[in-house]
Amino acid sequence: MTQQKKIYVIAGEASGDLHASNLMQAMLDRDPNINFRFWGGDKMKHVQSAGLVKHIRDLAFMGFWEVITNIRKILKNITFCKEDILEYAPDAILLVDYPGFNLRIAEWAHEKGIKVIYYISPQVWAWKQKRVHKIKKVVDKMYVILPFEKEFYEQFDYEVDYVGHPLLDEIAKHGFNDEQRSQFYQRHDLDERPIIAVLPGSRRQEVSKKLPIMLDALKLFPDYQVIIAGAPSLDAEFYAPFNSENVKMISNETYALLASSEAAVVTSGTATLETALFKIPEVVCYKSSRFSYEIAKRLVKVKYISLVNLIMDQEVVKELIQADCNANAIRKELSRLLNDDEYRAKLMFNYKELEKILGGGGASDKVAQSLLRELEK
Repeated sequence: MTQQKKIYVIAGEASGDLHASNLMQAMLDRDPNINFRFWGGDKMKHVQSAGLVKHIRDLAFMGFWEVITNIRKILKNITFCKEDILEYAPDAILLVDYPGFNLRIAEWAHEKGIKVIYYISPQVWAWKQKRVHKIKKVVDKMYVILPFEKEFYEQFDYEVDYVGHPLLDEIAKHGFNDEQRSQFYQRHDLDERPIIAVLPGSRRQEVSKKLPIMLDALKLFPDYQVIIAGAPSLDAEFYAPFNSENVKMISNETYALLASSEAAVVTSGTATLETALFKIPEVVCYKSSRFSYEIAKRLVKVKYISLVNLIMDQEVVKELIQADCNANAIRKELSRLLNDDEYRAKLMFNYKELEKILGGGGASDKVAQSLLRELEK
């Protein structure tokens, strides 16, 4: 009888939960005799419910100041995680993004002689490039999902596997036709007006900071209904103060919401790419505490904050950062996206180019095949 393989997976955010769940499923499809123990969310739990150790709702801290104020909780989590890994004795650790936490675990696991696999590289190309030297030393195998990352790592003589972006497969599952759109409207008791989607992020701190500004900007669009994409890590009570006659919150249906929308106001992060792949015009917003922003400004080495612009290496979508992230600026850009046909057409052309650059799908299956081979070494 084949011995059961044990893998310890750590994902600390909503996007990590999504991509880790798809990878776990792809691995199980090829080898049902795998046991996972994991830090993640509802999507990973759906794949193998018994393995959940910590939920992402207790893990996501954004920005330097937010990390500092929660440092005791973070350090406690790291200590607990190490103890739990030793007790589980996995064949490998699979780390998914979430670098602040995962790189610490990677270093420790390497010292303990545990195989370390990393899926979705930390954004070392943006800041702290010296971390590549640590990654080379402690990560046995790295899978990257952005086309420029392979070239970046090659500068440091580190061979990584570029597998394409897993969002291509995920979004392909959610083809939306007019009937499904109509059902979405009916299911949530929406009126006939077109939708402006608001994606304020998944962390309590970022949503609290940006959502009021986003909603203030949308007060002057009475011909549209405003729908907030609720994050699975935040409960309905959290969003209750933001609901009004023209504003609704819908949880766990972000893709259906995007597919039904005319435009979107989006927090920087994975959601910017998801919105673009759904071909929805968007304005990108970023605002953190002044302390966090001032530090980031001095450390970050990239021209753009949205994945769309980073991959395209040009400003395809408008980025409103810190002081520029205000109601007037959001309103102005949104008006242009909704009313300027030429501007909108250029954006759609760039979205199609973005899709070409990202290449074909199959990221989860490629990683699953490779990872299973790694486990046999």
